[in-house]
Amino acid sequence: MVIAKLLAARAGVAERAVHSRHLRRVWGVPGTSLGACGWPPKLRDKLFAPFNYWWQAHLLDCMVDGYERNPLEARKQAIVRVVRGIRVRNAGGWTNDYYDDVAWLGLALQRAHHIGVSRPKAIEEIANQLRDGWTDHAGGGIWWKRGDDFKNVPANGPAAIFLARQNEGTDLAKARSTVDWMEDHLVGPDGLAWDGLHVDANGEIRDVEKNHYTYCQGVLIGACVELAKHGQPAKWIEKAARTITAVYDDLSTDGVVKGQGGGDGGLFAGILVRYLAQAALEIPRLDPAHRDSAELARQLVVESAEAVWVNRTVAVSGPLFGPEWTVTATEEEGRDLSVQLGGWMCLEAAALLERHNALT
Repeated sequence: MVIAKLLAARAGVAERAVHSRHLRRVWGVPGTSLGACGWPPKLRDKLFAPFNYWWQAHLLDCMVDGYERNPLEARKQAIVRVVRGIRVRNAGGWTNDYYDDVAWLGLALQRAHHIGVSRPKAIEEIANQLRDGWTDHAGGGIWWKRGDDFKNVPANGPAAIFLARQNEGTDLAKARSTVDWMEDHLVGPDGLAWDGLHVDANGEIRDVEKNHYTYCQGVLIGACVELAKHGQPAKWIEKAARTITAVYDDLSTDGVVKGQGGGDGGLFAGILVRYLAQAALEIPRLDPAHRDSAELARQLVVESAEAVWVNRTVAVSGPLFGPEWTVTATEEEGRDLSVQLGGWMCLEAAALLERHNALT
């Protein structure tokens, strides 16, 4: 078990390592910054080609975590540079064709707004795109990508959280409908969310992708907890509790969330742990009947964060994390920014519990 007050320090070390190894100016433009997607950076990484838009959204989210942990002006200015960098690299706009990407950035910008880095036009542009992404094909839900035939949890989950946090009548109703749609079509009898489904042109479901990805569980839990803040807490917390139990039983090893490789998969476990931490804090307040589920969520966060730290390896500028937290990290496996963000995100989640005296 970690010593009290140590987790914030660990999160800070992870933060500094990511900043030192990955952050750099975008194409030499003053006042901008983004995370190079690999380390040591190759030429394509230095040029931000590819962009990996949604990795940058999670970089921004982690930086907001860091500011909330220790609100220094230097951290806020670093956030401002990344926000500018995203817009510069995205050709002056905020959105792209992928509704999941757009939802992730929307969530990060909502949080940035609350610490004084406000981009209201960007948030509204993202909100409009997510609203427009809902159709009646397959009974509802938001598309994964414009012009595609796939509707999935990785798009609908973060979109539901984003729309619920807008806390406006029609957006809140859409968030509820989105989670209800996921429950009806993409949650198995064990309580775990599947990936998504393919839809024919006539609106009928062609097939369902029944893969279990950790981040799908995270956004489903996160959406249910967020909706519970706005009414019917017993309904929504019961669903979150069911999925937390399924995660503990099927997607963890001795209480440590399982990894799902590098690349995009490097973010999956960290996203799950982010929303488990929020569930651990909010469930006792929203629905005390499910305190046991909050305790399971807490255990998953604490044990995962301990594994992240114990199995780190030493590299230039600080610790290097691996994609599978129960295994000692290697430099080759830890090259991707996504993997480092996943580890940092997990440590910030544990530090959040520490700040709220919720480690035990």
